[in-house]
Amino acid sequence: MLEGWHGWFGTFTGTVVITVAVLPLAALTVWALARHRSAAGRAPAWRQSLAEVGMVYGTAPWLRMIMTSNRGADDARARVVLTPLRDLVVIIADGPQTATVQIVGNLLVFASLGFFAPIRFATLASVPRILALAASCSTLVEILQYVLRLDRVSSVDDVLLNAAGAGLAALASRRWWRRTAGAPPA
Repeated sequence: MLEGWHGWFGTFTGTVVITVAVLPLAALTVWALARHRSAAGRAPAWRQSLAEVGMVYGTAPWLRMIMTSNRGADDARARVVLTPLRDLVVIIADGPQTATVQIVGNLLVFASLGFFAPIRFATLASVPRILALAASCSTLVEILQYVLRLDRVSSVDDVLLNAAGAGLAALASRRWWRRTAGAPPA
């Protein structure tokens, strides 16, 4: 019975159910953090609290999915693909539905980090810095997938797509970045 539950929670549907179930906890955490900061006289309390929780809440489910073992998957491809765009070509050849799911999924992995990090941390308020942060985080994830033998393909294309997703999300949140006096956001 326990193995059946583990198998279900390791799926996309299971991850969505867990993510939706903890949404009230995330909202309560934002409220508690903001209230604590406001009581201490620190501003902008709501902005910082929402950005911090948003980074974790929006990234953790994706990391949980991609760090779950893929045992039993019949994937004949190499475990490590270091040639840029090679794995992407294989994914596209698998068909439009598979390609869309894989590409959009990879774009979303660090999108929350890219969206909220420049809002929370003024030093990260530039697209090149967000790209570097996301590429570093993604590289770490790909290395962990390989080292932990999760039976997943560790690919440079995943790093590129993860970083691109974070960069696009950063551009979407650009209007909320903190600006220093006289310096336009980069």
